Amino acid sequence: MMSNMPTAAASANTKKRKKSKKNSQVKEIWRRLKKNRSAMVGLVVLIIFALAAIFADFIVPYEKAIEQNGQIRLQPPSADHWFGTDHFGRDTFARIIHGSRISLSIGFISVFLSLIVGGLLGAAAGYYGGSIDNIIMRIMDVFMCIPAILLALAIVAALGTSMQNLLIAIIISNVPSFTRLIRSVILTVVENDFIEAARSYGAKDMRIILKYILPNAMGPIIVQATMGIAGMILSAAGLSYLGMGVQPPDPEWGAMLSEAKDFMRTAPYLLYFPGFSILISALCFNLLGDGLRDALDPKLRD
Repeated sequence: MMSNMPTAAASANTKKRKKSKKNSQVKEIWRRLKKNRSAMVGLVVLIIFALAAIFADFIVPYEKAIEQNGQIRLQPPSADHWFGTDHFGRDTFARIIHGSRISLSIGFISVFLSLIVGGLLGAAAGYYGGSIDNIIMRIMDVFMCIPAILLALAIVAALGTSMQNLLIAIIISNVPSFTRLIRSVILTVVENDFIEAARSYGAKDMRIILKYILPNAMGPIIVQATMGIAGMILSAAGLSYLGMGVQPPDPEWGAMLSEAKDFMRTAPYLLYFPGFSILISALCFNLLGDGLRDALDPKLRD
């Protein structure tokens, strides 16, 4: 009984050292990220967008985003309607706020699911190699030959126009890029000595991939995922602009642009607000992704 106590104490001390080391690494990454002003500006703006999406119902009721009133149609921005009203008399500010919930949700959900599917395929291709690698990557090459927006359009046209089908189309069109990235990152990690040591100890393949390979490949994956959100928001807005995405009366920035194009001379503000929302959110995600890339790159450490 007494002989087990030193072993247990040593194991506890090892866990504490690993946790302390991980916390110090996170603090170091955060310290380097804070030095990047453009990344911090992007992060602050994205937090504002996220808070607006989360608390949209408290900021302005959803009814104002879909309620039609012909008596106040096409009114310019004023104290009563900060962003003016559209051709149906709906409050543009309310539609922008509630549209942020839809646009950001599409971006985060599609990146998360694309990362899961692409991660599994890329991990299998990079870890096992051989015929499994050839089969997976040749299938991905077929999808990569088709422009992502055209592939998404074809999928939505086949499945029908809805938010669920829009998500499916964006996910399928972006899985190949995540698969190729994760495969290339895993190929650089899988030949390290600690992977061979884990294999010699009899660790299972899934444990090696999840515990040893992916944690050491998270830097490029996080950066790609952050920048991928911007691309997926733009893809969703483009498909909705073409009438193949979110359908009226649900507010979505791309759909709002599509409705506003007929009034660009008489009510140009209808174009400004959703257009700037798409532009600023995509720009901030890219700025944050650039900052994370620099903060996670060990070559840039002081």
